[in-house]
Amino acid sequence: MSSLIALLWFSLLTGCLATASTYPESEFDLRARDPDTDLTTPELIAKYGYPVESHTVQTEDGYILTLHRIPYGKKSSSRTNRPPVLVQHGLLSSSVDWIVMGPEKGLGYILADAGYDVWLGNARGNTWSKKHITLSPSQSKFWQFSWHEMGVYDLPAVIDYILERTGEEKLFYIGHSMGTTMFYVMASEKPEYNNKIRAMFSLAPVAYMSHAGTPFLKALAFAGDQIGWFTNLMGLNEFLPHTELLTIMGQMLCRDEAITQDICNNVFFLINGGYNSKELDSAMIPVILGHTPAGAATKNFLHYAQSIKTKKFRQYNYGWLKNLAVYGSTTPPKYDMSKITAPIALMYGMNDDLGAPGDVATLNKELPNVISYYKVADEQFGHLDFLWAIHGKSLLYNEILNLMAKY
Repeated sequence: MSSLIALLWFSLLTGCLATASTYPESEFDLRARDPDTDLTTPELIAKYGYPVESHTVQTEDGYILTLHRIPYGKKSSSRTNRPPVLVQHGLLSSSVDWIVMGPEKGLGYILADAGYDVWLGNARGNTWSKKHITLSPSQSKFWQFSWHEMGVYDLPAVIDYILERTGEEKLFYIGHSMGTTMFYVMASEKPEYNNKIRAMFSLAPVAYMSHAGTPFLKALAFAGDQIGWFTNLMGLNEFLPHTELLTIMGQMLCRDEAITQDICNNVFFLINGGYNSKELDSAMIPVILGHTPAGAATKNFLHYAQSIKTKKFRQYNYGWLKNLAVYGSTTPPKYDMSKITAPIALMYGMNDDLGAPGDVATLNKELPNVISYYKVADEQFGHLDFLWAIHGKSLLYNEILNLMAKY
């Protein structure tokens, strides 16, 4: 499957190079790329004058995760009475997504300046969390996880670490896309963790998927359960890890001067649930592609595809024989949403192919403690606008800050 996306990029690249002779040489000059393209998450945070720390957390099943922390901001530099907030990225993403747009637009900076102790998570398998105490990413066994394991192992380990480190009893949680799915898994499978959450903010929530699905995920769902067998057979364990080639292609094909920018945008957002072109600063796409995609286990996509096919929010379907061994039944169990008692704000966009409004409405009915059911005012607000919208602060982030102040 990663070869599919690679093929799309390659086709775009070859088409661009084929016509390069008719355009100024400077249009394909890679030397002028934005320096932020090549900086790591900690380097970006430090560049813009914010304090930054890196922490490692080991999960119960041996994965080693990296956390990036902004302990205080520039506009609010007090180091006491700063409530911790864990901000968790979505699929194919990383901690950088919350700061790549810069201090005035990145939620990580905005939270720090508003007086919060900001912890940016990195789920297993992405650029920053590719280590295990015994396994190597070159081994297939390393990649045998989906967002279920992230919810059962990653989030509890990270939450416990943050609370121990800060001496607090509770924290705020902000998740985007898969970051919300992980939370719903944790709070239903390990309900004791509901008591460690002051309030949870679901940005582009993804659980039920009766109305959701990008063309890519719908194709996986249509392929059925045999696609999992095929990917295992072919050793397709990791999906779209970040490479320098993607950075170069993003710089060449997606910057403002590039004749292929519009096509590039569509390819980039093919599997990511849509965006509002008016809210996307196209000049930032090469910088974003310097960091994103950050890689993920193929099993994450297969698990979502199962949700689309079955229209149920439940654990991974291994097939009836293995299901019997793992679950004691031929079908995987559903997640019990009634156990999710933490205060939850559901925040959705009308132009979101993954966190579809109809599915968010189902969540609103299922969750027992919804404190806000917030539709972003811009009717064209899409899945990735929750991260990178030009007016994200006025459309969304200010609402989050207002709610946080009440808890």
